[in-house]
Amino acid sequence: GPPGTGRQRRRAQRPGGGVCRARAASTVLRGWGAAWGGTAGSRCAATYRRVAPRSGWLKPYHFIDLMESRQDITNQEELWKMKPGRNLEEDDYLNNDSGETGILKRPMPLHLHQTTNFDEFDCPPELQHKQELFPKWRLPIKIAAIISSLTFLYTLLRDVIHPFVTSHQQYFYKIPILVINKVLPVVSITLLALAYLPGVIAAFVQLHNGTKYKKFPHWLHRWMLTRKQFGLLSFFFAVLHAVYSLSYPMRRSYRYKLLNWAYQQVQQNKADAWIEHDVWRMEIYVSLGIVALGILALLAVTSIPSVSDSLTWREFHYIQSNLGTVSLLLGTIHALIFAWNKWVDIKQFIWYTPPTFIIAVFLPIIVLICKTVLFLPCLRKKIRKIRHGWEDVTKIKTELSFQL
Repeated sequence: GPPGTGRQRRRAQRPGGGVCRARAASTVLRGWGAAWGGTAGSRCAATYRRVAPRSGWLKPYHFIDLMESRQDITNQEELWKMKPGRNLEEDDYLNNDSGETGILKRPMPLHLHQTTNFDEFDCPPELQHKQELFPKWRLPIKIAAIISSLTFLYTLLRDVIHPFVTSHQQYFYKIPILVINKVLPVVSITLLALAYLPGVIAAFVQLHNGTKYKKFPHWLHRWMLTRKQFGLLSFFFAVLHAVYSLSYPMRRSYRYKLLNWAYQQVQQNKADAWIEHDVWRMEIYVSLGIVALGILALLAVTSIPSVSDSLTWREFHYIQSNLGTVSLLLGTIHALIFAWNKWVDIKQFIWYTPPTFIIAVFLPIIVLICKTVLFLPCLRKKIRKIRHGWEDVTKIKTELSFQL
């Protein structure tokens, strides 16, 4: 480093007022000017001496640390990655006692400011093509697109193509709302299950290895890094499902069907069309869907960096793990109650294909069963011990002897 930096820093840190600190910083800046072989450092030192007597308690060490971290860096790509922090950007050197504002907001040599990009919204054009576009979102988006396409084709085959082929009934008007709204919940609950499935697999891998220090397989490691993206996409599809469901009464086809139902009731001479179990079914599954969507919204909010940084690790883990499992459970129950007694209805198995809700709850049920198994006291204690650093010596010795 520059001459006298360490000594003057130690002297400036002693309790004795701002003059000592100002002199120390001035000496350091002169040392930087000598080290650079130019007049930029001396100009900064002179400006600092002019500001120091009237600035009260100043903080020059942000600038000193910044210069020390950048003195050996000449690559502009590395300088772009080293963005200044919040404290450095917002440190305006205000004097609360005198009401004056320091002349130097952030002391910096002019040529360094010209060669580096301090603006966090500004990137050199030659570096823009080197930055990847949403690298962690690629796998979740691809899987979501594949699941959506397959579910759409499956629903289209059952709800539109089958009645057209068998009875020449045209139900193509169902595609924009009804078919899409059957696709959205399937994709949402599947993506949510995929967000919690890698954690279950990782727990079983740690139990098998008897230690947490052995690396996961590459595919599992990559999957675990994208759990946040899977959860956010699940929330996105769940919100779309709620909006589409609320739009049902606004459709013209629904109004025509409502008039037809009323006319058929008059023709059948029925005064009351109330069906008790159907009313209870809808009340329950709609309520559970609303609660599950609310918990998913909480999970999405806590995944924002500014919110997650304000939480402790225990709070963040409780929300993301426990409440996430609750939302997956409520979503599964929501689908099961929606099905009600359709599980045993032969008419639902069109062309020997199961209904979409059976396919939708298959993976979430597997994840919930595995989580229930891991929640057993014998396995839960062992997993906690492994994650706190305990190692199963017998398994490690067996693995070493096998390798030898």
